[in-house]
Formats: sequence, C-alpha cells, structure tokens
Amino acid sequence: MDSNSVSPMPELAPIAEFDKSPPSPPNEEVPMDDLPPPPSTISHPEANHNHVKKQRSRSYESDDEERGACEWCEYALVITLATILLIGVSALTVFWVVYYRESYGWADDIPEKQFNLHPTLMVAGFITFSGFSILLYRICRCFRRIYVKLLHAIFHALAFPCIVIGFLAVLDFHNKKGINNFYSLHSWIGFVAMGLFGLQYAVGFFSFLLLLICSKGTASFRASLVPIHASFGILTFVLGVCACLTGLTEKALFTLGNSTILGEFSAERYSGLPDEAVIINVIGVTTVAITAVLMYILARDKFRPQLRDRRISVEL
Repeated sequence: MDSNSVSPMPELAPIAEFDKSPPSPPNEEVPMDDLPPPPSTISHPEANHNHVKKQRSRSYESDDEERGACEWCEYALVITLATILLIGVSALTVFWVVYYRESYGWADDIPEKQFNLHPTLMVAGFITFSGFSILLYRICRCFRRIYVKLLHAIFHALAFPCIVIGFLAVLDFHNKKGINNFYSLHSWIGFVAMGLFGLQYAVGFFSFLLLLICSKGTASFRASLVPIHASFGILTFVLGVCACLTGLTEKALFTLGNSTILGEFSAERYSGLPDEAVIINVIGVTTVAITAVLMYILARDKFRPQLRDRRISVEL
C-alpha cells in the first residue's frame, strides 16, 4: 500500500434518538408539583348505580342488625306468652272440673263425672296440643326441619286420643241420660272439627312421613300439598276453638242457669256471675287469647322459615 494514501474512517454506531434529554441525577427526587395531573376517571352510570345499591344493601343489613335485639325480644315474648296460655287453659279446665264439678269418673253411679272428661280432653286436644303443634312448626329454629315435622306429628298424635276419648265420653253420657245426640250448634261444629282433624292427620302422616322413603320422587307433590295442608290446619284449629267456646257457654247455661219459672228456662244464676261462672268465662277468654297469639305468629313473616330452609324441608 502507498504510504501517502489515507485509510478510510470506520463506520460509527447510530446515536439513539429515543432519549435526548439529559439524565437526571440518581439521588434527586422529582417534586410532586412537577408531575402531570392524574388522568380523569370516567364515571359509568352502571357502576354508580351498583355502588348505590351496595351502600343501600349495607344500610339494610345494618338496620337488621340494629333490629335484631328487638326481634329476639319479640320472639321470646311470643313464645313465652303462647306457652303460658296453652298450658294455662288446660290447667284452668282441670281446676274447674275438680273443684266445682266433682272430678272425673267413667263406670260409676254418677254419669256427670264421665261427662267431665269431655271438656277437659277436648280443650287439651283441640287447643293445647294442636296449639303447640302449630307453634313449634312455625317458630322452632333450633332443629332441622325434619325434626320439627316429627315434633309437629307427635303433638298431633297426643291430641288424637284426647279428642277420641272426649267424644266417646260425651256420647256414652248422652246415651245413659237419654239425651239426643248432635242436636246443638256446638255438636255440629265439633263434629266437623273432628272430621277435619282426622283427615288432616292422615294426609299429613302419609305425605310428610311415609313418603319420605321416596323423598326425591315425591318432593314436588309434597311441596304442592303444603299450602293446602296449612290452610285446612288453621281452619281445623279455629273450628276447634269455636266448638270449645260454644260448649263452655252451653255447659254454663245448663248447670248454672238451671232454675225454671213457670216451666221456662231461666239463667238467673249465671247472670249473677258466681265463682264458677267466672272460671268458665276465664277459660273462654284464654282460648280467644290463644287464637289471637297464634294468628299473630302465622301472620308475621319474621317467624316464617326462610326460603332456603323451606326448600331444604321439602327435599327432606
């Protein structure tokens, strides 16, 4: 090669064009005022609506929590009041019969003692045991629904012999005394109430206990039968209450208003309100109070089992 010739310059690497700003010192912090403002958030109406709904649902939950103590007080008060009334009406009936009507009997020389079984057992069957059956089925929250149904059936099973024996006692009493049967409004209402009670017990037993052997196959049938069974159950209880009230009035007029003036019936003793009349009236008022408390429980949605519990009960 010639010594006077100039060698060509080597090609240089291209300069990066993506960052031409001078580098900032490594330990220097950028002040917040020099930063650009954050991007404005775009508000969506659906998001705002969901947020409002979420806030409202939280407020409802907080209201439920605030009312929880009041609801539990109402729950305890209703259970206590209903229990006292249901036990008290049977206790008052036993006291009335033992203290004023010479107690009980069956095959002795006094047929009236046999009749005394009729009001006692009918009040126990139609009012006390049937009332407890309705009460436990509606407000019992401590057990599974299958156990609640068993308790419901057990109390109806206790009411069944009371009603049957009470009916046989008054029927045999009428035959011994030569009194016609089924002539009064009380006997008509009681006969209808007994028929409905027997039909309800049979339907409830076979549909809710025997059909549990095939629970999945009969779930839809039992679910459709629930409102019918509940409606006729309430009707049977109300008819039983009406039969008890008319029977108490009839008994009070026959025993306390037994004086006659010129062969006509008179109720002078009953109108004088003796002690026995007060007891009979208190039994009737207690029966009406039981009906009012139970109707209140049935009307309150707070005592009704939740939808999930009802689905589980039908599946069970």
